[in-house]
This record gives sequence, structure tokens and C-alpha cells, in this order.
Amino acid sequence: MVRRKTIIVLTITFMVTLMVTAFSYLYISQILRLRIANANESATQLTRQLAYAVENDPPDFSSTRVDTTDPIAVRRAIAEYLQTDVDLNNMLQSARGSWIFVMDAAIIGPDGKALLHTDSNLVGKEIPPRPDFQRLLSARFPEQLRIIYGPPSVYDVSYDLHLRGLPFGSVRIGVSPFFLEREINLKIMHSLYLSIAAIFASLILSAGISNLALGPLKEISRNLDSMAGEESGELASSSSRHDEYGLVTLKIANLGRQIRDSKEIFSALKDNVDQLMSKLQDGLMLFTRDCRVVLVSAPVESFLGRPRGELLGRTAEQIFDRTSLLGTALLDAFERRRPLSQREFETAAGKNIQVSLDFVQEKNSQIGALLIMRDTESVRRIGDEIEMSRRLSASGRLTRGVAHEVKNPINAIVLHLQLLQNKLAQQEPDTRRHMDIIESEIHRLDRVVQTLVDFTRPRNLHLENVDLRRLLDDVAQLAAPDAEQHGVTIERQSSASPLLVKVDLDLMKQALLNVVINGVQAMPQGGPLTIAARREDNVIVAEVSDEGGGIPQDVQEKIFELYYTTKKDGSGIGLAQTYQILQWHYGSVDFQSTDGRGTTFRFHIPAAESMEQNAQEYAAETSAQRPA
Repeated sequence: MVRRKTIIVLTITFMVTLMVTAFSYLYISQILRLRIANANESATQLTRQLAYAVENDPPDFSSTRVDTTDPIAVRRAIAEYLQTDVDLNNMLQSARGSWIFVMDAAIIGPDGKALLHTDSNLVGKEIPPRPDFQRLLSARFPEQLRIIYGPPSVYDVSYDLHLRGLPFGSVRIGVSPFFLEREINLKIMHSLYLSIAAIFASLILSAGISNLALGPLKEISRNLDSMAGEESGELASSSSRHDEYGLVTLKIANLGRQIRDSKEIFSALKDNVDQLMSKLQDGLMLFTRDCRVVLVSAPVESFLGRPRGELLGRTAEQIFDRTSLLGTALLDAFERRRPLSQREFETAAGKNIQVSLDFVQEKNSQIGALLIMRDTESVRRIGDEIEMSRRLSASGRLTRGVAHEVKNPINAIVLHLQLLQNKLAQQEPDTRRHMDIIESEIHRLDRVVQTLVDFTRPRNLHLENVDLRRLLDDVAQLAAPDAEQHGVTIERQSSASPLLVKVDLDLMKQALLNVVINGVQAMPQGGPLTIAARREDNVIVAEVSDEGGGIPQDVQEKIFELYYTTKKDGSGIGLAQTYQILQWHYGSVDFQSTDGRGTTFRFHIPAAESMEQNAQEYAAETSAQRPA
């Protein structure tokens, strides 16, 4: 296989040879054309000098016997005069001896015969015309070379004569191009020597250029090896079949494939991270070593009041302002490289947030920082919900245990009470009334225990896609008689587009109805009760707002506890049941109450497509974790 260095050397040598040949061709062609032009000009000057000598020295025939009125006789007399003119003959002979390219010179009469000729044998003889020297002058270079190196030939340079205003023959000078052959040979040899020298110089130059051009490729190849790691088996086997350039090309292609693979992996990882961070409630900001932001979660926008696109790529000093307590604390922490641990600050938007700053280290050097921002109110609310769940769980376990222990004695008491009723009915009829009261209370106690068991028993949900707007309409119709009795007007507000949720229809209807009935009963003097629904990202929010007396501040933490109630005839089960139903559907319920101005309960229910996506992701994770 021809190596690239050899190709470069041969290419440069060929180009130099081609250039030298082209320049030599142009040089010789111009020299030849110039020499031919000089010969033509010199021969033309000689013909004009001879013509001038002939035309300006006419003989005087007035004293002779020549009839001057006869043109033929005059021409004959002039021809005889020119033949005997010594000066004119000397000029012809000197023209031939002074110029090497002049082969002969002649003065031709009107009849085509030589009046004077450098060859005395041709005087008086007819001289046939020869090719015009202009043909050689106007020919192309190859044609000129063919004429010069071809058979010897002579070309005429002629000039027409006029005596006494009438045409009188011509002056002809024979020019031979043979004299140029020696000069052209010298020029060709000179060009040949120059070409040979240029070729050798080009060989040396091309070898040096190839080493200079291909030398760094070895260093580039080593750098590519260090970037891509050890050579793969494919590259190692190809090293003997490729030159330096081919190896570098293969390694660059291999590195490009690795970069593309890494880019695809990074892109997939980035999509997963973005998808994960979009579901986070905490604001996360990841900084590089030089304190530039490379990752921002969606909640940061609400905390700082700036879009994520504006934050990416900026430094901490460009994002935070020292005029605020938050900016001062964070910038000081970045400068000192000291972490912050769950400190609370108030943002420019008036939100209270909890901030943590941790520095990421690798091999005892800090390579970045992670800033976490949490909504303080959300943290407290989540803590309250966790505490409520813990209490309900503990209460459920206790209730199930108590119900199990109470059920058996109740059944035994009922059985023996029936036996006692049968025995005393014949002997003491007055005890019947007391027995009935005891039986009624025992059955009521049994219903209470059964209610506790039902409340804590796990449920199998019959999930289906439901438009929450239609579900709220059904709840409003169910609560309408009670609302009309209390003078309450139920008002509906919802979006124009469907609000699909995936819920157990009966349980969710019961959860909503519990809150609506409480709202109706909270307004004994009547008033408006508003039921609204809207979509917020992947969550459907339903609100039930009344204008009652509100929930006192000191009992708000207990409002979802089982059996806790502020009504005289309340059971304390409704709101606890609502809270539990929302938990079963991966949702939540909270409220906002102002003493004397009413209460608003908010239901947060995942949208149907979000529930399906979560279910698919859970199924995929479960199947991936399941052993083969």
C-alpha cells in the first residue's frame, strides 16, 4: 500500500516538474517569438533601405537615346542602369554578410526576373516567390519548432518598388529560420538543467514538508489515545495497514463515536434528570467549581422570581444580591467555602424559605456546590401531614386491636342477654324494658366497633376515569336538599375543558360530600357555598368555600383526627374519612380558615394521565427489580 508520505512527495515533485515545464515552455516560446520578430524587423529594415536606394537614385534619360515617352523603353533602361549600379550591388552583398539569418537578397523586376541578386548566376532569371516570413511569425510555438527543426527552408521578406509613381518590381530578402536552432537548443538545455535541479529540490522539499506535516500527527495520535483511553483491538489491528494520517482519521472517528454515544447518554440522563426535577417541590441549584449554575429545578423560579433560562450559566454573584440577607449569606458561604445548614430567609417575593448549601468534594477538592431551597410553609405542612398519617396509622392499629378484643365480649353479652330475656320474661315481665335498653345500647356499641373496623380496613379501589366537573355536579345535587333547608346557595365554578381524574367514584363522591355538607351546616343563616375546580400542571384542584364562622385556630390541627368534632351531633368521622380517601388516591386535602369569615377546603387529585404514567413507571421498576 502506498503510504501517504510517498504520495505527498510524488505529488509535490510532479507539481514542481509541471510548473518548471510550463515556465520553460513559456520562456522558450517567448524567446523564439522575440527572435523571429527581431529577424523580421531587421529584414524589413534592409528591404526598405534597398528600396529607398533604388527609388531615390533614378537615372536621367533626357540626354540619351531612350524614348522617355515609352514606358517599356524606360523600364528596360532603368533595369540596365540598376544592374550596373555599383553602390546598389555593394548594399546587396553587405546585407547578406552582415546578418546571419539573410540567405540572399535580390531586386526583382516587373517581369519577375532578377535585376540584381547576391547570386550572380540568377541575374536575369525568373525568381519564383517563396513563403512569406509573416507565416513563421504568426505561427504557434509548436509550428515554429516544427519549421525550425524541419527541413531547411527560406522565407521571403519583400517590399514593393515604385519608380516615377509606377510599380516597379520588389526587393526580396531570403531569411532562413535555421539560424535559430542553435539558440533554441541552448535555451532548451538551460531549461532542462533547471528542471532537473528543480525536481531534485522538490524531492528534498517535499520530503521535508511531508515530515513537517505528518510529524505532528504522531503527537496528535498519542493525544487521541490518551483522550480515548487504550487503543481498541480494531485500531491496533489497523495500525499496520494505515499511515499516520489514516490512523489519526480512524482515532478521530472512534473518538467521535464515543462522543456521540456519550452525548446520547448525557441527553437521556438530562431528560431523566429534568423529568425528575420537574416533579420535585424543592428548589435545587447545582453549581460548578467556578460557582456557575448548570442545573436548576422548576420551583427555583417561584422562589427567586426569575426564569430558569436566565439563571443557567450565571455565577452566584450575578444571581444573588448582597443587599438581601439571603444573598449576603449565600455569597459569604461561597467565598469561604463553608456550607449552610437549613437556615430560614425571606425572599423578595415575601416567601419564607429554608436554605441549605453543601459543597461537593472529590479527592479532597471541591468540584461544585448544591443549593436546596424549600418552602417553609410546605415543610411544616408536610410535617403535619406525616404526623397526621402517623396518628391515623397508630389509631388504626389500636382500633383494630380494640375492635377485635371488644367484638367477642359483645357477642357473648348479646347471646347471654337473649337467654336471660327468655328466662325473666315469664317470671318478671317488668324487666323487659330494661333488657331492651341494654340490648339497644349493646347493638349501638357493636355498630361503633364495626365502624372503626370498616374505617381501618384496607379498601380495594375500583378506579375509573371520571370528569371531576361531572362528579362535583353530582355532589351538588346530593347536597341541594340540605342546602335549601339551611338557605344556602351552591355556586359552581369550573374550567371549560374536561378535568379527568382516575378515582373510585363512590369513595371520592363521599369525600367531597362530607366537606360540602360541613360547609352547608357551617352557615345556619344561609349564604353562598362555592364549588370550583381547575387544573394546575398534573394536578386537579377542587375547592369548597363557605362563608361560615370558620375553624378556630386552636383546633385546626385536630380537624382531621378520627372522632374529633366541633358539632354537638357530629360523629367526628367525616373529615377523617375524607383525609383517608384522598390518601388512598395519592392526593391530599388541606384547608384555609379565617375566624368569622369562612373556610376553604382544597382537594389535590392527580390527573388521570399522571396516575397512568406513575402506574407504568411503578410497574416497570417492579419488573426490573424482580429476579429472573
